[in-house]
Amino acid sequence: MVVRIVLWSLADSKTTIEELRRYLRDESVDAFAEVDGLRFKAWISDAAGERWGAFYLFESLEAAEQPLPGRVRELIGKDPDLTEVFDLEATIEGRYADEELSRLGLAFE
Repeated sequence: MVVRIVLWSLADSKTTIEELRRYLRDESVDAFAEVDGLRFKAWISDAAGERWGAFYLFESLEAAEQPLPGRVRELIGKDPDLTEVFDLEATIEGRYADEELSRLGLAFE
C-alpha cells in the first residue's frame, strides 16, 4: 500500500477554505468514491495557517499514479506546494464510536 500527502498554501490564493468545503460537498467527495485502488482519502485544512491538503491511501503505486478527478488545482490556482509518496508500514483501527467513516468532517456539518 502507498500513502500520498498533498498540501497547498492558500496565502496567495483567492480561494478560501469555506469555498473548498463547498467543492467537497458538491463535487469532489462523490468523484473520489469512484477511484479504483483508493482505499481512503482524508481532506485536511488549517484555517489559521491558510493550508489545505489531502491524505490518500492507495492499494498500489500504480493506483497512486493514476490521473485523479477534481478541480482543486484550478480552484486554488496552482500545483500543490508539497506532494510526497510513502510506503505504508502498518495500519490499525482503534476503538471508535462511529462505525461509518465516510462523509465525516467540517464539510458535512
